[in-house]
Amino acid sequence: MPAAPDMSKGRLGIIAGSGLLPVYVADAARRAGEDPLIIRLRHESDNRFDGFEHVEIGVGDMAGLKAALARGPVGRVVLSGGVRRRPELTEIRPTLATLIKVPAIVRTLLSGGDDTVLQMVIRLIEAHGARVIGAHEVAPDLIATLGPLGRVAPDDEALKDIAQAAAAAMALGALDVGQGAVSVGGRIVALEGVEGTDRMLGRVAELRDEGRISQKRRGVLVKMCKPTQDVRADLPTVGRSTVLNAARAGLAGIAVEAGRALVLEREAMIAAADEAGLFVCGIDRAIEGWGL
Repeated sequence: MPAAPDMSKGRLGIIAGSGLLPVYVADAARRAGEDPLIIRLRHESDNRFDGFEHVEIGVGDMAGLKAALARGPVGRVVLSGGVRRRPELTEIRPTLATLIKVPAIVRTLLSGGDDTVLQMVIRLIEAHGARVIGAHEVAPDLIATLGPLGRVAPDDEALKDIAQAAAAAMALGALDVGQGAVSVGGRIVALEGVEGTDRMLGRVAELRDEGRISQKRRGVLVKMCKPTQDVRADLPTVGRSTVLNAARAGLAGIAVEAGRALVLEREAMIAAADEAGLFVCGIDRAIEGWGL
C-alpha cells in the first residue's frame, strides 16, 4: 500500500468566496510559480477563474472539501473572499472525521460569530492534513503600510475621529461582530454588522441626508482586526468601492490597521481617494498617535 502523500508542502488551494481578493491571490500565486487549485464556493464566488483548475463546493460541504483537498493533493490552503450567507442545516455535509475532531461543527456553522466560524473552518481543514496560510503570505504586496497611501493626510479633527472609531472597532471586534466603525465629530455614528462595510457606509449616507449626522463635520471610517482574530483569514479589506462609498457618505477618509489589513486595487483606490479629496492611511494600535 503506497504511503499517504505529505501535504504539508503540497499544492496551494485557494478557497474562493466573493470579491476580488481570490483573483489577486490566484494571480500572485501563479506569478510565484504555483499552480493553485481554486475551490469556488457555490452561490458565493463571482469570478470565473478561466485558465485555473477549479472545483465548486457548497459552503457547508465538508465532504466536498475533503475530496477537493485530496484531488490536489493540496497541502496549503488560503481562505479568501466574502461569504454572504450561512449554510442551511440541510446543506451541511460533515465527514465522520470532522464530526469526531470538531463535534460542535453544525452548531458553530449555524450560529457562531464570524471569527468563531473561521477558526472552526481552519481546524476542519487542518484536520484533513492541509495547512492554512494567510492571503498576505501569497500576495504580500496587498498589505496596508503605515501612514497615508495617497496625497491626502488626516487633519487634527480626523485624527480625533480615528482614535474614537478605532476604539469602537476594537470593542466591536471583541464581541466577534464586525471590524469597522464610523466616527463623525468624535461621535460614533455606525458600527459594522453582518451587512458589511459598504452597506454600513450606505446607512451613514442616508443618516447624513436625513440630517441625523452633522453636515459640517465629515468623519472617518476605521477598520481594525478583531482582538482574537486569526490573521490567516478575513483580514480587514478596503478597495476602490470602499473609497467611493466613503465619499458618498461625506467622510474625510479611511484608516486601516497597518500590517493587518489588505488593500485591493491599490492604484485605482488611491486615484479615487485623491480625486475625492479623501485620505486612506495605515495606523498602528501599538504606536502613540497611531503612527501618524
